[in-house]
Amino acid sequence: MSTPTLHHTPSASTETVDERLIENRARSVGHLFRDRVAATPDSEAFRFAVGETWEGVTWSEVQQTAYRLAAGLIALGVGPEDRVAIASSTRYEWALADLAVMCSGGATTTIYPTTIAPDVAYILANSGSVVVFAEDDEQVTKLWERRVDLPGLARVITFDGASDGEWVLSLRQLEQMGAELLATNPGAVDERIDALTPDQLATIIYTSGTTGRPKGVRLDHNAWTYQAAATDAIGILSPSDLQYLWLPLAHVFGKFLLTLPLQCGFPTAIDGRIDKIVDNLAVVQPTFMGAAPRIFEKAYARITMMMKAEGGLKEKLFKWSVSVGRDVAAMRARGEEPTGMLATKIGLADKLVLHKVRERFGGRIRFFISGSAALNTDVAHWFDSIGLTILEGYGLTETSAASFVNRPGSNRIGTVGWALPGTEARIAEDGEVLLRGPGVMEGYHNKPEDTAEAKDADGWMHTGDIGELDANGYLKITDRKKDFFKTSGGKYVAPSLIESTFKGLCPYVSQFVVYGADHNFVTALVTLDADAIADWADGHGISGDYRTIVTSPQAREMVQMYVDTLNVNLNRWEQIKKFVVLDHDLTVEAGELTPSLKVRRKVVNEKYGDVLDALYTG
Repeated sequence: MSTPTLHHTPSASTETVDERLIENRARSVGHLFRDRVAATPDSEAFRFAVGETWEGVTWSEVQQTAYRLAAGLIALGVGPEDRVAIASSTRYEWALADLAVMCSGGATTTIYPTTIAPDVAYILANSGSVVVFAEDDEQVTKLWERRVDLPGLARVITFDGASDGEWVLSLRQLEQMGAELLATNPGAVDERIDALTPDQLATIIYTSGTTGRPKGVRLDHNAWTYQAAATDAIGILSPSDLQYLWLPLAHVFGKFLLTLPLQCGFPTAIDGRIDKIVDNLAVVQPTFMGAAPRIFEKAYARITMMMKAEGGLKEKLFKWSVSVGRDVAAMRARGEEPTGMLATKIGLADKLVLHKVRERFGGRIRFFISGSAALNTDVAHWFDSIGLTILEGYGLTETSAASFVNRPGSNRIGTVGWALPGTEARIAEDGEVLLRGPGVMEGYHNKPEDTAEAKDADGWMHTGDIGELDANGYLKITDRKKDFFKTSGGKYVAPSLIESTFKGLCPYVSQFVVYGADHNFVTALVTLDADAIADWADGHGISGDYRTIVTSPQAREMVQMYVDTLNVNLNRWEQIKKFVVLDHDLTVEAGELTPSLKVRRKVVNEKYGDVLDALYTG
């Protein structure tokens, strides 16, 4: 481990923080939930899709169901800190299951629904999970396949799958068991909540380790209640907000956004279907949404390509409006408002173009929150120009998601903003970002050596990210420490920044992976977005399936043009000298992307190493 230097995060002098919210935070997630129900029992808590319509439930209705499910878990023998896993996509039942675990005194273990059966078995065995909530028959089948490896797994509760009445129960059957327990012991769940302590285990979230085996990050109740209270304390959200939540709840960012409404009291529309995001935004009309950068990149590419396809006056008007919007956004970032001719221009631009773009996102968005990977600054500026602010934030699974975040009135594009109150940051001598605070993990489950390597004796979490803190407390992440590589010429290359820049230049790209460790020049692996490249092909008279299009000379020439543009602003040793365009995209199912759509660099480099190495021969 490197030795920390004394570069502390400066306080954000312009920010008003309600410290009382942090000091008086709930003792546990169970307490937080119960307090929310008591404060606003008849307010809307969740909204979820049933067919083509959306239904809402109040906090008191959520409590009734969650308590019955929690009592059902107690009836099954779930005790304090016993692990209960959830293997499901993002949906209302996920939230109910998690609340039930929290209120029963158990600890939630999260599993992505795309996880293959052997890895599911490893996570369940390593965590010691005694019950699993499984979304459907597909998830249940994985458990049947590995049941012999899971002697400690007592029951499976399925949301939509078939019940056998013995090992596999339906959600309704669990709820009925809980109702019967509460009929004889009405205080069973409240007694479990009363007994919860801040340092009690609340969640184990598994994150990929360098050896390939995932590591279970242990987060206690205090981590979650701190994150919620600290976010509430900076005053960026209120009960009048409406969240749209699609992110994987097995991911720490999604889990954080599920905990936040318990503190702030706003309702959440929940639907994990990525292909429904745009349609749902128009119907739900949320005021904020968290997302991974890929969602913003795709929206930016789609809209700009649509305008380019229109051509003529429409395209010119669109470009003019965005240009005016960018000038106004720059003024507002300085705390100024447009006057005179610029005020007239932005009024016209907004009336003719910009408000129509905002309406595609529901028309009520106050801001987006971007996390889990770096957001391209050109994409961020474009959204800002049309009146859709993206607040980039930063955190790790090991820091329970939110450590830094930009603020609506002090958003600085290209940074991840200020630290949440109560979180400390330092920059080590080698540039690594170190974090300390209530949100930092207890440690890795059953991995004391890995814990000691990541978290030092003084409580500083070594993030593995390289960053810079400016005098005003804004943090800029420049790359992952382990992703840096050295060319054979001895020059260091930061691939993430190059990759993010290219995604802002090329609207047709899906993934751009920079490669070149120990080689004499840098190369890249390129994949193209299926929808974007199909539109491009139509406009260039190219027919055929995806493979035919992306392997065509015209597609390669197009990519080369954008690579040339990229190279103009790179150091000579960073420039992409050669690249290969794959005939297929990277996918979550193939293990090449995480469920939050980040590239698994080690997997990609190993899988396509021969293809990339071939660029250095001949």
